[in-house]
Amino acid sequence: MTENDKQAPSALSIGEVAAALSPYGVILADAQLYAIARYVHLLITWNQSVNLTALEDPMEIVAKHFGESIFAASVVPEIFGRLADVGTGAGLPGIPLKIALPDLILFLIEPNNKKCAFLTEVKGALGLTGTEIFRGRYEETTESEKGFDFICCRALGNYRHLLRWAKTALEPQGRVILWLGTDDSLVVGRTSGWTWEVPTPIPQSQRRVIQVGRPSF
Repeated sequence: MTENDKQAPSALSIGEVAAALSPYGVILADAQLYAIARYVHLLITWNQSVNLTALEDPMEIVAKHFGESIFAASVVPEIFGRLADVGTGAGLPGIPLKIALPDLILFLIEPNNKKCAFLTEVKGALGLTGTEIFRGRYEETTESEKGFDFICCRALGNYRHLLRWAKTALEPQGRVILWLGTDDSLVVGRTSGWTWEVPTPIPQSQRRVIQVGRPSF
């Protein structure tokens, strides 16, 4: 199938999606690029009635939401197993990572009903198997739902509370992946009971990083 044949309803071609992702070192197959283009179309459509993103330009959405999300796969190249995306909102960063790493078992945690409805539509439209949507706060997850290999969140806030919960929800060798501003990164890096890797600057951003840590038991 040619690039012209694979036009998504968002009017983004797979070539445009690939170009927007390139500063982040992201290289995907055509089917994955098309899935992102379709996702962007759904995001823009739903955003007219549900507050999912402040961005309006499709190329900027691909870069800022998808490029930054998938960039984590180069920071932590061995992302596998069960990944929980806390406060996922529009499915970010969890669904972009799932598109890039289809074998991930994804657990999307979101308390807002309308956003969960959007996530359900995206899951169906993209045929995302191995994906569960939990409507509620992360503190409301049961013991049977825990045991994650990775917990990620992007712009959630109240990181100390999140990290206390993450210690109970991660597997023994599990890790958290956080998208942070540099000021928040300094605060998180001083959190006791955790071992932190050196923060990785996010391409195209002057003050944002990805920070990875594991509990110190």
